[in-house]
Amino acid sequence: MLKTLLIAGTDTDAGKTVVTTVIAAYWQKHFPQRSLGIMKPIQSGVGDREWYDNVFNLGLSLAEITPLYFQAPLAPPIAAAKENRTVDLAVVWQALLSLQKQRDFLLVESLGGLGSPVTDELTVADLAAEWRLPTILVVPVRLGAIAHAVANVALARQARVNLQGIVLNCTQPRTETEIADLTPPELITSFTHIPVLGCLPYLENRTDLEKLAQLASNLDWETLFFQNE
Repeated sequence: MLKTLLIAGTDTDAGKTVVTTVIAAYWQKHFPQRSLGIMKPIQSGVGDREWYDNVFNLGLSLAEITPLYFQAPLAPPIAAAKENRTVDLAVVWQALLSLQKQRDFLLVESLGGLGSPVTDELTVADLAAEWRLPTILVVPVRLGAIAHAVANVALARQARVNLQGIVLNCTQPRTETEIADLTPPELITSFTHIPVLGCLPYLENRTDLEKLAQLASNLDWETLFFQNE
């Protein structure tokens, strides 16, 4: 069974937190006997770590969820410079290893998109490859999504990221026709050669974990979780 999964996106507002929340809700419903961890390795500004702490009973401190935190909602190297600090990836790496040992399954939400800078030299894609993290790519359903998907998958291949699949996510209400027109799964798979695991509808209430788990059941998580066995 998959032990760790990185949730990356095509950009900063693709819906990584929504997808991470949905997967976590699904996991807790269908694998209650297996422990779950959620990690936002680096966070700039208030947001995701506080969300996971409030919604899920993880038994983790904010520092365990996010070992490296900056106040300014900017790219880490820029936020770090404003605080006269550095982006210490050794701290993040040790925290990741610790949670991997503690939990049966660990969800890791990346910052920004695969091309977002983590340091002055490394992007999210570089880190995903270097740390050998199986990754899914969240693609928002909107105009230009196909091009963004193709570009991010190309970057993932260049960096040698272990990209497992693509999840389409509606960041606003969309009809089935709009989804088919803006993000046709067959066309995206044809261009990227990466399977589309499904599409999440727009979610107004992200705190109803039972509903989220039901929505996730329509996606191909079983293949994702067990394909490496």
